[in-house]
Amino acid sequence: MLNVTTFLDANSCRLNKPIFCSPETDTCYNSEEILKIASGIAKHLKELGSKKGDRIILYMNSSPEYLFSYFAVWRIGAVAVPTNRVYTAFELSYMIENSGAKIIITDEEGKETAKDLPVKIYVPKNLDDLKKSEIIDPEKTEFDDLCQLQYTSGTTGKPKGAMLTHGNWFTAIHNECDVLTLKQDDVYLGIYPMAHVGLSWGIAAMRAGALYVMMERYDPEKYLHLCKKHSVTVLAGMPPVIHSLTEAEKGTETSLKTVREIISGGGPLHHEIWKKFHYRYNIPVINAYGLSETVVIGTGTVIRPEDYASADRFQSVGHPVCFSEVKIVDELDSSKTMPTNTAGEIALRGPAVAKGYWNMPKETAESFLPDGWFLTGDVGYLDKDNRLCITDRKKDMIVMSGWKIYPTEVEEALIKYEGIGEIAVFGIPDKHRGELPAAAVVWKKGWDSSSSDALLAFAKERLAGYKVPRKIITVENLPRVNGWKLLRRELREKYS
Repeated sequence: MLNVTTFLDANSCRLNKPIFCSPETDTCYNSEEILKIASGIAKHLKELGSKKGDRIILYMNSSPEYLFSYFAVWRIGAVAVPTNRVYTAFELSYMIENSGAKIIITDEEGKETAKDLPVKIYVPKNLDDLKKSEIIDPEKTEFDDLCQLQYTSGTTGKPKGAMLTHGNWFTAIHNECDVLTLKQDDVYLGIYPMAHVGLSWGIAAMRAGALYVMMERYDPEKYLHLCKKHSVTVLAGMPPVIHSLTEAEKGTETSLKTVREIISGGGPLHHEIWKKFHYRYNIPVINAYGLSETVVIGTGTVIRPEDYASADRFQSVGHPVCFSEVKIVDELDSSKTMPTNTAGEIALRGPAVAKGYWNMPKETAESFLPDGWFLTGDVGYLDKDNRLCITDRKKDMIVMSGWKIYPTEVEEALIKYEGIGEIAVFGIPDKHRGELPAAAVVWKKGWDSSSSDALLAFAKERLAGYKVPRKIITVENLPRVNGWKLLRRELREKYS
């Protein structure tokens, strides 16, 4: 049997210390308290009819309730479907229909958004009362039993549910503990949204008996304040955060003096920013590469502190983590392996690779090969030291502050606006956020650029805020090959 929540049982037998802290509510929890709260939530889910294998939507802001709901769902052998609290009812309805979820766990505001959706609604209340719950036994689950559908937007438009298992999560937690050399006296400050697989870094810290300090929403001043207040040793970051730290006022070093390493992921970390940060703060960057389909670095690659003697190029995402393999294949023929220093598609293999995409056999067959290799769609090469270097991302994906935005998904939402003839969404460079989404629009007859504001209002009703284009560009026609294949690259080059 392997139920990923049982690390809490083990911790509760030997540790009587906080492993999770919510500064927003000024509360900390030890392993036994977390088990009791999760058990209380699980009891309510069972009363609503939930059983092993059922999908359950999580729809909250990052909060203790969100984290404890994960454990509750996993504890009873159900399947968590994490969603972002900024999603609209329009976006949620697809997740519900595709996953077949019958229950949604949310908060009071989310309850209002979900009230007309075809699901039962459960709002966890009064965690102090839930602390009095009797601990329930974990459901018998195996390595390959599903515990999560992690939706990742597809280049074809509709989000795809990566099927993650208890074994995938077990591997990810193990590898992240290993990579960060986490110990009981460590303090990890997490900034990744709980709907994102980056949450795994925080769960890994809890598994090690370290303290996971959660930021509900990233704020630069609060980030530094919490780092200093809690004597943080392991810091979550991403390229925009690290860039901000390189530009921070003199004396910021004092707030980071206890930090021994900072994580970067979710997008490429520019060589010059990485180098500048390293020489200013002398803190190793754990530059990691993985995907939703691999539970971050459950199967992936990473630069570790011990790599720094030879990492002076500040451009690699390092070597495979434990149990992982990486190779570069021909983009047109995945059976061909590319030689050293030759770019191609990055392929990963290991025990944290998802089982495939939920109810999407065609897409699964295209990316998950029979011999276990997962084709990431990202482009890179292996250097002479066998370290992975990323040269390009999935062809059209936009990465803004770590958020991944797939143009087709945005286009499918906006094309419904009555004044649009054609639309193409693409990324434009932004020094701080990496990229911003923009839209090139061909208006129907009788419409023009004066409708841009109305289009943006339309977008905000249907899309999470980070997906809404920051710039609307009116064009007479869209660049295409032979009149049909859209050339987003030309739009990026022209309007960057």
